[in-house]
Amino acid sequence: MSTREHANDTRHYLMLTVAIIIGILGVYIRFWGPESFMLTSISNVVLVIGILIALKTVFTIMK
Repeated sequence: MSTREHANDTRHYLMLTVAIIIGILGVYIRFWGPESFMLTSISNVVLVIGILIALKTVFTIMK
């Protein structure tokens, strides 16, 4: 598999889409309902998971 074919693989872009959806979910959780420590903590964790998946995918594409 050439480098260009590897970079244009569909699964990379599906993973980026999933990571973006997870990140947006984390932002929506932050502003959903009354402000509480637990809700803020959950939203931060979900947002960080989305960021980590996105970074891993981007670095995989660049590799």
